[in-house]
Amino acid sequence: SDPSLRATPLTMIEAILIINNYGQARLARFYNKPAFNDQKKIIQECFQLLSKRSDRVCNFLEGSGSWGKDIKLIYRHYATLYFVFAVDASESELGVLDLIQVFVEALDKCFENVCELDLIFYADKVNYILDEIVMGGMVLETSLKQILHAVNGNLQAKKQTRGRAKQAKTHILKRS
Repeated sequence: SDPSLRATPLTMIEAILIINNYGQARLARFYNKPAFNDQKKIIQECFQLLSKRSDRVCNFLEGSGSWGKDIKLIYRHYATLYFVFAVDASESELGVLDLIQVFVEALDKCFENVCELDLIFYADKVNYILDEIVMGGMVLETSLKQILHAVNGNLQAKKQTRGRAKQAKTHILKRS
């Protein structure tokens, strides 16, 4: 078959990282699945590149280190955390910055002033929020209202399930 006709991967986002000011990853989502040791190297490289930069320079880096020349790092630095999206070169920098803002706002609404500890202790919820925004490297939703609606709906379903489980447990215990 003709190689030019092969499907190219549609992932626009190669990775999403949240790294603290000490270089520790608080979230690392790789969509191209590099080996674990390569992931650690990429995170360290990314932190070294970003931590040297002033907050006054632009939030984009092109073709750096392990990422390769066709990948851009687009990031925002909030308090003690770097939110980093590694995207292919064709993506809009401003569009990705807006996506980072939506992700941070969703975290902030769900955790009421999100902090690094929320990312550590509620990693499952953070991942669920991210899954509402990006799945498989593709953007699913950019509307903060829709994201929060989906997250809150999931939380209500969990509470209802727990309530039913407690009732069933009580019912079983009363029979004994």
